[in-house]
Amino acid sequence: MKDTGATLFKRLQDWTLQWVGTPYATPSLFAVAFAEASFFPIPPDILLIVMALAIPSKAFRYALVCCAGSVLGGCLGYVIGYEMFERVGKPIINFYDLQKEFDYVSTQFHENAFAAIAIAGFTPIPYKLFTIAAGVCKIKFSTLVLASILSRGTRFMAEGALIYFFGERVKTFIEKYFNMLSIAFVVLLILGYILITSFSSQ
Repeated sequence: MKDTGATLFKRLQDWTLQWVGTPYATPSLFAVAFAEASFFPIPPDILLIVMALAIPSKAFRYALVCCAGSVLGGCLGYVIGYEMFERVGKPIINFYDLQKEFDYVSTQFHENAFAAIAIAGFTPIPYKLFTIAAGVCKIKFSTLVLASILSRGTRFMAEGALIYFFGERVKTFIEKYFNMLSIAFVVLLILGYILITSFSSQ
């Protein structure tokens, strides 16, 4: 039982190694990052990390692809909020049951939009919530783009750098603690949800 985590990670890595050499790998990473910033629920970090571990020499390239996809996806989220909130944006917010969080984020935008978006790039709180809200609140488009590049770029490049410089050691650590890391990732998502919910209820 104690090797279950390592086995799961090994299977995931083996599958990725077969897939990462195809012409579809990098576009798929871009697509996941793009979609997550506007409507998709799963963060691109997991795919980025596994792909970078499969080919550490391409870690920075994958991080840049992830950043580009996320920033451009954030632009789509902005357009959804700005032009199509009632038809598209609101159903997305309701689907993820994020109305209270959306109201709180909108309030934060009126205080400091750049800081709100920049901080959002490092949290487990759904980034799509911030990008759609930015459009609804008519935040300057340049503010969204610059803050997204700073926050998402730093986040993904840090992950890429960690794997590029400490690839084998990071791989060993993930293999050993895969189950714990998976649980920790879910806990972070839940804590992020609870945190922003508690703030929004104040």
